[in-house]
Amino acid sequence: MRLVQEKGADASQEGVCMPRLQRLTLDSTLEATPRQIVDTPQLGGWLPGGSRVYVPYLPGSGLGQVLEGCQQLVAMGLLPVPHLPARALTSRARLNGLLQALAACGVRQLMLVAGDSDRVQGPYRDTLDLLESGLLAEQGFDQLGITGYPGGHPRIRPHQLDDALRVKREYARASGSRLWIVTQFDFDAQTIGRWIDRLQGAGDPLPIYVGIPGPTRLHQLIGFAAQCGVGASTRLLRRRPSAARLLRTWTPDGLVQALLQHPESGEGGRIAGFHLYPFGGLRASVEWLQRLRSESAQSVEVSPTRRPLADGVSDA
Repeated sequence: MRLVQEKGADASQEGVCMPRLQRLTLDSTLEATPRQIVDTPQLGGWLPGGSRVYVPYLPGSGLGQVLEGCQQLVAMGLLPVPHLPARALTSRARLNGLLQALAACGVRQLMLVAGDSDRVQGPYRDTLDLLESGLLAEQGFDQLGITGYPGGHPRIRPHQLDDALRVKREYARASGSRLWIVTQFDFDAQTIGRWIDRLQGAGDPLPIYVGIPGPTRLHQLIGFAAQCGVGASTRLLRRRPSAARLLRTWTPDGLVQALLQHPESGEGGRIAGFHLYPFGGLRASVEWLQRLRSESAQSVEVSPTRRPLADGVSDA
């Protein structure tokens, strides 16, 4: 399947999209649970060295499992980006100890999240409380991912999300921290595009990693979408029979193709890459990403400043 060449597309369109595809896939990231990391020791051979892998904290598991997953990734030559779940932290001492342990095992970047549970187990209600604690700066963590919700948040109003983003930007300016946004996944490129456009006037531009599901079976995808609060996007697909038929053997190709048309996907644009949620398994998502990297590399002359990686992929 030609990713950007559909009926009605022309060569000039492909000429624009393929360099964009190469840029975005080279810096794409992956999410993997602690269990997936431990059970997949070959992950380090599937991904180029230095690839960023996000390690989520799952309700019912322990923060120690997140730390173990990070240690495994470092041993594989990959860069772990653990979730730091505000509501799961029972005390300031617990937060401080966790940050020290993460730093000791080689973690340099964090993904700040409130956490999936509504129950607050300690002094931190949300990510703003984590920033206000001062411990992140004290422990040297100044590279921080924050969440974005193109389709909205099921329990937080848009103006509250905007206010929180403004405070986070102010924190970054005051502390010299580098922020980027990782979005919740969505199936509608127009929804994602409108959300990105709305951020244009929200202050200093932040890099955006657009969350997309990896190749996934229909029933799994719908189930995960319901759990993650993106039901509106799923209902939209179900109302369109042609889209629903594609969803039965769903891959993100069509979504990526549509996103490549957005001006912010070009060189210097806010879209920095994709963030893969591997609901259908790590291997399927990694193979899909490798295919896109190879496809774009074959269509774009590789810069001499990029070093070749395995399977014909190039790294910036």
